[in-house]
Amino acid sequence: MPEDVTTVRHSCPPAARRIAGRTLLGLAAAVVSVAGPVTAADAAPPQPAARPVLDPPAAIVPVALAAPDSKNRPDQVRDEQWQLDVLQAKTAWRSSTGRGVTVAVIDSGVDAAHPDLAGQVLPGLDLVAPRGAAGDPDPVGHGTTVAGLIAGRNDDARGAVGLAPDARILPVRVLDAENRYDDALIVAKGVRWAVDNGARVINLSLGGSGDSPALAAALDYAFARDVVVVACTGNLGNSSNAKVWYPAREPGVIAVAGSERDSDNLWSGSITGRATVLTAPATGLVGARPGGYWRVQGTSFAAPLVAATAALVRARYPEMPAGDVVNRLLATARDIGPTGRDDRFGYGMVDPVAALDAEVSPVGRNPLDDQSSPGVVGFGPAPGAAQPDVAGVGGDPRGFTVPRQQSRWAAQPAGAQEETTPEQLWTGAAFFVALLTGAALMVRRFRQWTPLASPRRATGTWRRPPAP
Repeated sequence: MPEDVTTVRHSCPPAARRIAGRTLLGLAAAVVSVAGPVTAADAAPPQPAARPVLDPPAAIVPVALAAPDSKNRPDQVRDEQWQLDVLQAKTAWRSSTGRGVTVAVIDSGVDAAHPDLAGQVLPGLDLVAPRGAAGDPDPVGHGTTVAGLIAGRNDDARGAVGLAPDARILPVRVLDAENRYDDALIVAKGVRWAVDNGARVINLSLGGSGDSPALAAALDYAFARDVVVVACTGNLGNSSNAKVWYPAREPGVIAVAGSERDSDNLWSGSITGRATVLTAPATGLVGARPGGYWRVQGTSFAAPLVAATAALVRARYPEMPAGDVVNRLLATARDIGPTGRDDRFGYGMVDPVAALDAEVSPVGRNPLDDQSSPGVVGFGPAPGAAQPDVAGVGGDPRGFTVPRQQSRWAAQPAGAQEETTPEQLWTGAAFFVALLTGAALMVRRFRQWTPLASPRRATGTWRRPPAP
């Protein structure tokens, strides 16, 4: 199990030391953890605490840039991007570089000023500090790493290159300075906003153990509007069970597990299961972070490689429906592990070259989607946020929203069941009493009624009239 991690919070119960710390501070509320750890690939001295301390503590492993020379090593970071070789990125770029495709990174924010992402990042949405509060656009660095793996620039010889280097990033911040969220509703709003603002691919390198009807409705909203959604399956080091995280296990989402460097072995920290769809490199990855680079590992960083592949396909086949894009990724995956689809690797290792060039018959639908709707869900404001226009006010042709005045959502930890309120108890009791009263009145009326065919009854409301 990984020890040094960078986390994206998930909704399993918090670790013992977190509970103890909260107890010492005198807080009685339980905290729900939301996302998965990413362990540094190589041992290195701990970095001085220049960024927020995460729980568990983050292993931020700086990558020193090698001095460029005139021969074969212009940049050490560029040299260490082994995943580009395994995925045959240079061959894939002959067919597509992702130009014209917008990929939403729903995460901790994105540092648009990083040299690898300059000019690649569109104006986004901050649901953590929605009033435009000044501060670090990505206080954690996780979202910047994810964005760089997708669309890091390839127009010079330095830095980390994304698998879809000409795609554009649409950042949506849902994780706070501790890389956590306390309500899946905020992620649901991020998904809907991304869809409404041009995303054709959405990457969700986060998740938790509990389902969320609000997030399920938002994902169906994305599917109905021709968007490909990719999510990580989760990491064992920060979960109380080995169940594939939500939203990765939502039908229609491409759930991505992680593989080891330079092999077809499953990364030991990767959660897998029946919901696993594809696998991608997850260890020994060098990624951009605000102020530099670091080595990371985890399914959080395997997912963006699949999201980038989807962007490549959407750029080459701009008229192809999202369902056929998903089917193409599954049909062209390189089978690893047991023959055929399995619970460890899904359909296999994502293969960008085959996804771009292979002959795949259209299917006209997303083969992962069960086509069921989660029902009507009210979208209230995110915790601490003003009522945004993206909340969805009626008129949705598939019924995923209700008028704002009917919304009854309350901010709760992601995946937690809504507690029964006193108002609900009184309403139920009143209904039960009314039901019993009505039944009693009906019985009484029945007893008082005398049928015309029963002249011998002397009592009752209705009697046989006397003969003339």
